[in-house]
Amino acid sequence: MPSIHIVNPAATFVSYATSDALPDNDGRHWTFTANLAVTTVAAMVPAGWDIRITDEQIEPIDFEFATDFVAITGQITQRRRIAELAGIFRGLGRTVLIGGPFATLDPEFVRPHADILVTGELEELAPRLFADLEAGSWQPSYDGGRADIRLSPLPRWDLYPVDRAETGALQTTRGCPFDCEFCDVIQYQGRKQRHKTVEQVIAELDQLYAYGFRQTFLVDDNFTVHRQFARTTLQAFIEWNERHADDPMRFTTQASLDIARDDEMLALCAAAGLRVLFMGIETINDASLRETNKKQNLLMPTLDAVRKIASHGISMRASFIVGFDHDDASIFGHLYEFLQASPLLDLSVGALTASKATRLYARLKKEGRLLEGLWERPYAVNFMPARMSPEELSAGVRKLTEDLFAPAAVEQRMLNLIELYGPDPSVLKRRAGAGGARGRMALKLIAGISSRGPAEAQMVSNVLSAANRKPEALPAILSFFSSYAKVRHYMDREDAAGHSGEAARAAMPMAAVC
Repeated sequence: MPSIHIVNPAATFVSYATSDALPDNDGRHWTFTANLAVTTVAAMVPAGWDIRITDEQIEPIDFEFATDFVAITGQITQRRRIAELAGIFRGLGRTVLIGGPFATLDPEFVRPHADILVTGELEELAPRLFADLEAGSWQPSYDGGRADIRLSPLPRWDLYPVDRAETGALQTTRGCPFDCEFCDVIQYQGRKQRHKTVEQVIAELDQLYAYGFRQTFLVDDNFTVHRQFARTTLQAFIEWNERHADDPMRFTTQASLDIARDDEMLALCAAAGLRVLFMGIETINDASLRETNKKQNLLMPTLDAVRKIASHGISMRASFIVGFDHDDASIFGHLYEFLQASPLLDLSVGALTASKATRLYARLKKEGRLLEGLWERPYAVNFMPARMSPEELSAGVRKLTEDLFAPAAVEQRMLNLIELYGPDPSVLKRRAGAGGARGRMALKLIAGISSRGPAEAQMVSNVLSAANRKPEALPAILSFFSSYAKVRHYMDREDAAGHSGEAARAAMPMAAVC
């Protein structure tokens, strides 16, 4: 029978999210979110094939595994490892397919490393592709375009190490209608949002639940932007959680800051168990928001917006970008003051990156401002900023991250969230904690934070005391402690390496979140 090995490579530009921040005693690793790409691709492989999945974020690749084909998928942060693995597998005589977001955005980079280059989405292409592979008559390139995602099958979680992932993954939509200049997501998923049926979504949720997940990341790039679909899906989650009230599911997703203007949507999110929103706030500089065409963030004062969201019992993971043409060196101090007055815990602060295929990349290339090949180093800048030097931008982002993740600064933001955090209207209020291996890992990480020194120990004690007086905020606080442990892990690694550039830094990767 034909055989295929589907691989998610380790990130070579390492961030807080990569799994070796979560080592266990047996030498294996945990990952924050289970990988939906490899399990979905596996579900499209025809019956009768021998299939293996490896997520290198969790476990090493078995190069001895004899297989006809190797399918490698990945994002821009995995680009070097994609090329390395392709070379190793081709040297072993395997036929290598490379696809996924990065291959679609930069096929010129991927083409020399792949026997078969697959761009676009796989749902409508899969029957033809696998028939050609089985017949031995494949083409050097295939393009699946933008597929009807109602054709997407149930992922093959039975082939994945689900016991090593904190959070399950489920996609309900693809695409985002906004047109932010720096965003590459819209370049491959499009600006017309496409939806699965609610029945599909609930079937995937049932499957994740059966595999033990009690947290699910809705990986949509903008879950709430299509209000009618979001309302219908959230209502389905409310009814689903009511049926599982003794052990419900919590959700995380990505949304736009303008959701703060929609009290009905916020109330539905909270009632459905949606506890965390990833948000691309990007900047508090209004001129920079206009520059990058992120006008949806100008509809309400940013501090008012994030406080409003927190008051509904929803915490946020927010990305911020520095280096827009309207940013000068004063932006770092302004951003620190804003964040310390906010309830924002998980923060991604990074230098603006001009990714290939974006309008930003095209503009900066036309203006002769690109600095190629540098961005993969921690805090590096791949273009010439308008109002500061690349060195000033890089050093400023580094210093801001260090200041924001100092124990006292972290404590202040956590206390801000606890004070603002609204009541829990959902069935989740009946269960504030997490059990099993995932819960033990969270407790282990918190203990590790306290053991770092008196400042961290005092911070943990003060925050837990405040959270115990408002139990509905406790899950958000515990979740952030997990993220904080990963951040400190990478800060330590870079400090130990003397800022060599090879050690990774703690700042989260730039999120193209609308």
